[in-house]
Amino acid sequence: MDALTLLHERSSMGKLMAPAPSPEEMETIYQAALRAPDHKELRPWRFIEFSGEGLDRLGELFAEADFQEDPNADDASLNAARKKPQRAPMVIAVVAKIVPDNPKVPKIEQVISAGCAAHGILLAAHALGYGAMWRSGKYAFDPVVRKGLNLGEEDQVIAFIYLGTLGGRHKPVAQHSTSDFVERWD
Repeated sequence: MDALTLLHERSSMGKLMAPAPSPEEMETIYQAALRAPDHKELRPWRFIEFSGEGLDRLGELFAEADFQEDPNADDASLNAARKKPQRAPMVIAVVAKIVPDNPKVPKIEQVISAGCAAHGILLAAHALGYGAMWRSGKYAFDPVVRKGLNLGEEDQVIAFIYLGTLGGRHKPVAQHSTSDFVERWD
C-alpha cells in the first residue's frame, strides 16, 4: 500500500476481534509511532499495551473509576465498564509523558507530539491490515485510571487505541471537500 492510499483510506474500525498484531508486527507499529514529530527529541510519549489478563486489569480500573464517581452504581453498569477493554484483543494507552517547564517545548507541543505518535500507531496498523479505533472519553482523564496507570502529575492519556482484526464490514471512507477546511491567502 503506498503512503497516499494509506492516508486517504485509513478509518476507525469499531468491530475488532482476535488476533491482535503479533509481537513482530507490534514492533513495526511502535517504530512508526516513534517517528512522530518531536521538537528537541524529548520523546514525550509512553505506550502501555494491554492484552489477555491486562485487558481484565484495565477493565477493573474502569469499573473502579465508575464506582468512585458513583458509589451507588449498580453491578450492571460496573460490569459494562469492566467489559469495555474487551472490545478488541489489544488496547494501547498512549500517554503524553510531559517534560515540565521546558522553555523551548511547551506542554501543548508535547501533547500534540504524543497525538502524532498515536496517529502513527493507527496508520501502521492499517498498513499491516489491522483495524484500530482511537478512544478517549472520561477514563482518559479519570484520577483512578491515572493512578492505576502510574502516571506522573503532568502526564496525560492521549488515547486508548483498540487494535485487532477487522470483525465487521469495512464502512466506506467519508469524502470531504477540502474547500470546507482550507483558507488560502494568495
